Amino acid sequence: MDGAVPATHAVPDSHGLNLYRADPTLARLASLYLPADLDAHLAPHLDRLGALAGGELDTLAGEADRNPPVLRHRTRRGEDRQTIEKHPSYRAMERLAFGEYGLAALSHRGGVLGWPTPMPPAAKYLVTYLFAQAEFGLLCPVSMTDSLARTLQRFGDPALVARHLPGLLSQDLDTLHQGAMFMTEQGAGSDVGATAVSAVRQADGSWTLHGEKWFCSNPDAELAMVLARPTGTIPGIKGVGLFLLPRTLPDGTPNAYRTVRLKDKLGTRSMASGEIRLEGATAWLVGDAGAGFRQMADMVNNSRLSNGVRAAGLMRRAVTEALYVAQHREAFGTRLIEMPLMRRQLAKMLVWSEQARSMMFQAAEALRRADLGEHGAYALLRILTPLLKFRACRDARKVTGDAMEVRGGCGYIEEWGDPRRVRDAHLGSIWEGTSNVVALDVLRAATREDALPALRVHVLDLASGGELPALLPLLDRAIALTEAARASSPHLARQAASALYHVTSTAAMAWEAAALQDPARLAMAAMVLRHRMLPRDPLTDDGESLTSILPS
Repeated sequence: MDGAVPATHAVPDSHGLNLYRADPTLARLASLYLPADLDAHLAPHLDRLGALAGGELDTLAGEADRNPPVLRHRTRRGEDRQTIEKHPSYRAMERLAFGEYGLAALSHRGGVLGWPTPMPPAAKYLVTYLFAQAEFGLLCPVSMTDSLARTLQRFGDPALVARHLPGLLSQDLDTLHQGAMFMTEQGAGSDVGATAVSAVRQADGSWTLHGEKWFCSNPDAELAMVLARPTGTIPGIKGVGLFLLPRTLPDGTPNAYRTVRLKDKLGTRSMASGEIRLEGATAWLVGDAGAGFRQMADMVNNSRLSNGVRAAGLMRRAVTEALYVAQHREAFGTRLIEMPLMRRQLAKMLVWSEQARSMMFQAAEALRRADLGEHGAYALLRILTPLLKFRACRDARKVTGDAMEVRGGCGYIEEWGDPRRVRDAHLGSIWEGTSNVVALDVLRAATREDALPALRVHVLDLASGGELPALLPLLDRAIALTEAARASSPHLARQAASALYHVTSTAAMAWEAAALQDPARLAMAAMVLRHRMLPRDPLTDDGESLTSILPS
């Protein structure tokens, strides 16, 4: 046909690729972290999701990104009734995430995806990881709904739990009650102790909330956890309470709060974020009046873990795209994948992606053990969560950017998914705590939960095979650096968090390599040490061969 672009010259387009099948390592890792029967049960569901993520779901995500939600203040009849209008593609993704795959429910109750009991965290994050490779924004409401259900069950009055939990765990979108978290204020970002929204107790035991929340994602959620200061309490963080805010009151009337406007965001454009004005809104206290932040921290930490999982998913999609382009694009008569400099770039992207994936599974397993009350598991979870959130979210910004570069000029064009992934990747380092805040939370975990001994024992157990003898001295140095940062040098917090992340992920990858008898994975673990931990002379050739970890 005249004017057709020869196949060898056309920009490689992976649309329609099954992202589960394109990543066989994922299935092998799942077999390590899931019970055998659940692993076998989930495999066909993951295979279908992989096809959706590389095809239909990817198309829906692009359409929703190009058609962000719109706030309507009145009905066409002139009634003062707010609605947030969401694109049909976003609604279709909700049906997949909340409905078919039950992502907000599957770790709380049986019956999701045909499995009779609640699934362990590794299963939830496995599905989330695949879903995130197509759509990032919707997974924020999914995570908040899941986390709100968890926090409500842990701290809520039994009557409050009984009233609201069924809606939170519904897979029927007509009865589903999505969750949200209204915490940030204009004058109190990360400084939650400066919360100014007030709460006034009523005669019937309910509370009314007054003030403004500055950044509220999923603002039209049916239920939101809100931090507010009960009148008469002490200043600072110990005077803040946690409240459950319904969008609709028990009598069916709208609650007294409004969305002032929606945010025009760099990324996650598919999902609404807005500013909320509380005008005497009715809410119910959750747990102790003075323990609001401690209780909200449970929800925040779960959201931070989800952020890290989504960052890992973004990195894997970026790597898959870059590998596909490199395998199907020629320059100067040679495929890009065969060019040494490109292979080096791809190998580093792959290693960073695999670090995050291993840490995702490690954190999921720690969460499972912590929920069972196993000794030391909570302390381990408490430090693994900010490590994953801090480093994986920062790495995702670079890996998605490098993947855009591999595609070349077309990678900068909004017709392709690369710009959306770059925009979304930057969110992870901001939401639920900026990099500085989360790095300092690593030190807080070390102090309050005495998490460093638990982490050391865990890493030593993972590294017991002795495949990487250089790892153990680095572990001791990373812990010493963290101790120094905690004691008197908080400016070292980011450096310490990165060091702990690298030694832990190296140990996890080495353990996985031994269990799977995978030399390439062990080579990747060694690359983490060489490129991210050990001193290197930038003016010498390290002579490293990358052949063993990349496809041809």
